[in-house]
Amino acid sequence: MLEKIFKLKEHGTTVKTEILAGLTTFLAMAYILAVNPSILGTVMDPNGVFIATALASALATFFMAFIANYPIALSAGLGLNAYFAYTVCLGELADMGENAFTVCLTAVLVEGLVFIALSAFKFREQIINGIPQNLKNGISAGIGLFVAFIGLQGAGIVINSDATLVDLGDFSTPQVVLSLVGFIIIVVLTSLNIPGSVLIGIIVTWILGMCAQTTGWYVVDENNLSLFPNFSNGLVNFSGLANTAFKFNFPWVASHMVQFVAITFSFLFVDLFDTVGTVVGVADKAGLLDKDGKLPRVGKVFMSDALGTTIGACLGTSTVTSFVESSAGVAAGGRTGLTALTTGVMFLVAMFLSPVFLAIPSFATAPALVYVGMLMVTSIKKIEFDGDIADSAGAYMALLIMPLTYSIANGIMFGILTWVIVKVFEKKAKDISPIMWIIFALFLLRIVTLVTNFR
Repeated sequence: MLEKIFKLKEHGTTVKTEILAGLTTFLAMAYILAVNPSILGTVMDPNGVFIATALASALATFFMAFIANYPIALSAGLGLNAYFAYTVCLGELADMGENAFTVCLTAVLVEGLVFIALSAFKFREQIINGIPQNLKNGISAGIGLFVAFIGLQGAGIVINSDATLVDLGDFSTPQVVLSLVGFIIIVVLTSLNIPGSVLIGIIVTWILGMCAQTTGWYVVDENNLSLFPNFSNGLVNFSGLANTAFKFNFPWVASHMVQFVAITFSFLFVDLFDTVGTVVGVADKAGLLDKDGKLPRVGKVFMSDALGTTIGACLGTSTVTSFVESSAGVAAGGRTGLTALTTGVMFLVAMFLSPVFLAIPSFATAPALVYVGMLMVTSIKKIEFDGDIADSAGAYMALLIMPLTYSIANGIMFGILTWVIVKVFEKKAKDISPIMWIIFALFLLRIVTLVTNFR
């Protein structure tokens, strides 16, 4: 049955490998179940957000598994949830008070419906297949650096600095030491061809963390939560979902259409290009791109993403999008939708065993992200720096800007803007396809909105 549905032999994988990969992806992105309620909980019911996040993530990932058959998991996107809570609800719509979130959920719903239409007409598919191969390689390498940066931050190896923006963390802390140990464990196990090395690294790092807490090295305080699961509040509570599900505000939209369109466009833009970048990076590392650098069934990938966003809005969470942490599962051997199916099932299980999954700290998943970043950054070898300067400059800007601005969308924006502008000055405008001109125009519009917001 599984062979028939997911075509495992065709993709050179096995049920065991796919399940291990799915577990690895889940553990790498399980933090969203804690982070999303924390962020959206400032303007919504945190318990409702937790259930909505888990359910929406599971359903969207199931869509990816059965519709597209790709090892890509989805959940509430970071950055988009912060924009939802802080920029819009507590900023632009602060005068609405506790009802501000209903406008954001309406915007996310409309965004999802627009993406369903764009996916049906293959617009998003044309975007991903229209990006030059050199740019795709730059995007993949940039995502590798971005993923590694997320891991280094989660471990406390890289910290904030007022003087230099970033600095080296405190090596006397268990978080830093254990995350480095976890990375070495993953690398060594991989060199020994041990199956599930990434997953083993996460679990062993977590266990070592619990040992550190027991001995007093890891101190539980307001900044460091206990690493042991806490079952004192029970396993699951669905009551909060009533405070988040289907909370739309169409009357406000009708009377504030211009403001609503601006809010919706911001969600739409970031989700569109975050998804494109994530899909390109993960697919490239999994060897799923064809000889022309195109992704088969990419339309189904985007439709799964669009359906996930729409359902997420109905349940009560911010934009659901493809997660770059899916690359952790790919690194563990995931190649088909069975990986995604496993991850989706784990999101359902997490609703009933939330204390267990929420106890896994970021420094335990950090080694996996740093290791995955190392694998993905190897795409830099495919960039033809000796060819057309537009191709090499565009790829370079994509991989440079992505980690340094903490945004996949920004990296793609700078990469494509650079590529098009240099092509024009090279008098090679004929090489620019209509879809690339459309994307270029969208990015110019995005810059206009950014300039307006900064004033």
